[in-house]
Amino acid sequence: MDLIGFGYAALVMFGGILGYKRRGSVPSLIAGLLAGLSAGYGAYRVSNDKRDIKVSLFTAFFLATIMGVRFKRSKKIMPAGLVAGLSLLMILRLVLLLL
Repeated sequence: MDLIGFGYAALVMFGGILGYKRRGSVPSLIAGLLAGLSAGYGAYRVSNDKRDIKVSLFTAFFLATIMGVRFKRSKKIMPAGLVAGLSLLMILRLVLLLL
């Protein structure tokens, strides 16, 4: 079971919910839930086949790109820098699974 992948998915979903609770941001809620569900589905696929990383890799790459741009613009570690960094670590982990 890909516990790291499921943890990453839960963290992304929690971040979307927290963004909604703190600022009332519906786009944060929707994006967090969709990205979290996608990451969770990717973790499920990796749990069944260690080489099936496409969905997880796409989700982590998407989040690293979007949140990396937001971090570069805002220079704020929370939440953009944290999510971008975790997404980069997830990409590295997924690539290492293929080796």
